[in-house]
Amino acid sequence: MTATLEHPAPVEDPPDWRTRLLPLVNGSGGWVVTLLVTVFAGLLRFVRLGQPDSTLTDKGALEGPGYIFDELYYACDAHNLITKGVELHATSGGGTFCVADKDPAFVVHPPLGKVFIGLGEQLFGFNTFGWRVAAALFGTLTVLLVVRIGRRMLGSTLLGAVAGVLLSLDGLHFVQSRVAMVDVFLCFWVVASFGALVIDRDRIRQRLSRADDDFVGDGYLGRRPWRLVAGVCMGAALATKWSGLFPLVVLIVLALFWEAGARRTAGIAAPWRRTLRRTTVAGLACFVLVPVLVYLTSWSGWFFTSNGYDRNWAATHPGTSLLPDALRSLWEYHKAIYHFHATLNSKHPYQSHALSWPFLGRPVSYYYPPGVGPGDFGCTVASCSREVLAIGTPMLWWMMIPASFGLAARWISKRDWRAAAFLLLMAVSILAWIPSDLKHRTMFLFYALPSVPFLCLGIALLAGWIIGPPGTQRRVVGSAGVGVYVSLVAVNFIYLYPVLAAVTIPYSEWYHRMWFRSWI
Repeated sequence: MTATLEHPAPVEDPPDWRTRLLPLVNGSGGWVVTLLVTVFAGLLRFVRLGQPDSTLTDKGALEGPGYIFDELYYACDAHNLITKGVELHATSGGGTFCVADKDPAFVVHPPLGKVFIGLGEQLFGFNTFGWRVAAALFGTLTVLLVVRIGRRMLGSTLLGAVAGVLLSLDGLHFVQSRVAMVDVFLCFWVVASFGALVIDRDRIRQRLSRADDDFVGDGYLGRRPWRLVAGVCMGAALATKWSGLFPLVVLIVLALFWEAGARRTAGIAAPWRRTLRRTTVAGLACFVLVPVLVYLTSWSGWFFTSNGYDRNWAATHPGTSLLPDALRSLWEYHKAIYHFHATLNSKHPYQSHALSWPFLGRPVSYYYPPGVGPGDFGCTVASCSREVLAIGTPMLWWMMIPASFGLAARWISKRDWRAAAFLLLMAVSILAWIPSDLKHRTMFLFYALPSVPFLCLGIALLAGWIIGPPGTQRRVVGSAGVGVYVSLVAVNFIYLYPVLAAVTIPYSEWYHRMWFRSWI
């Protein structure tokens, strides 16, 4: 039975409901600006990517292959994944690094991010550049996605560029794009999932706006390949790090609201009932089955070898489960991983509380060789410092709370779906960690990285509101204000750059950049 329509019959000019379904801009333009911002971000991330490439012993001698912080684990695990199929127990020290034996290693993150790190090592060698190049590439591509998403959602190439430039200049995203850790890959896949769903939203709304009343009343929206793309990206996020589940739940909820909202705008009666009827089966396939398949595929090396951790658990623990032995063994391994994460409460000098992250209460020092003096790393004074500090750009991060209020006001007063999306996705990767915080779990600032692209997009949305419509005095003043703010972020990033990128500077200059004792 065809649903009744709440809008009047079409007239010569397009009715308002059809106009409101159309996207703000054509999705294919603005590529020159997009590529300029992307090249800018890439240059920042790739220049001096191999630094630091060595450390200092307590006696002042240079040693080591230059791994910093958790690169000690990720670079080695990635190498073994590509060459051996699974992560193996490895040793380092005494002039050697990553000498694998036959014993399986217990690792607590899925393989996909390490696969990309390992591919970089295969292409460019087992060295600092080789194991960091994939992170730099994915960090740069995240900036590209943010520019395109911003342009599409905000209706302005300029505002998309503002979001991309802000992300390019964030200290934490910059650092995570230059280390062999998996967080930047998680950030990329979350943003890619969001972007695919935004394109899907535009496509179904365009389809409804051009359809006749019978099509609209039926509510069938046709094939939706971008929803499938989103499912693949969601699986890739989970196959990188389990914490990707937090923003992905929000994305699925947003997708349902967007689809029901499109039907409501088109005048379809009972839009939620029709959305659930039309979406449930396909949605479960795209948002559950596809991510699970992608996730399991990422464990291919573990399945096709015999010496992965817990690989043969089922053979020594017979049971009546209908699952194949390999899946039973993988399930047992995952129970051990979950137990590790649920009980991780060992003290660490750089751990921090989730609620302190927007204020940059405790950044993480990835690299700080002691005793840097004359002749060490180009030092020409009595005492120097050389650090990689994982910290966000304060002028950007300290806007998180004010921006949250601004986005909430837009959401409530203007029913702005964009403000809702940016606010929820910015908040979830911080607030979702609070229960773990209450259990005293060991946590770090870089867990909040997936929030940063949505902070940048949210600030760009508010910038567009501040600038205002063309031809007004407000636009001149607003544009100047936005320009000043972006410039302040740039100056702040430039000021911090030496302690983000292991540039050797006099100790006094390093100390001046430590604005708070908790940063040391």
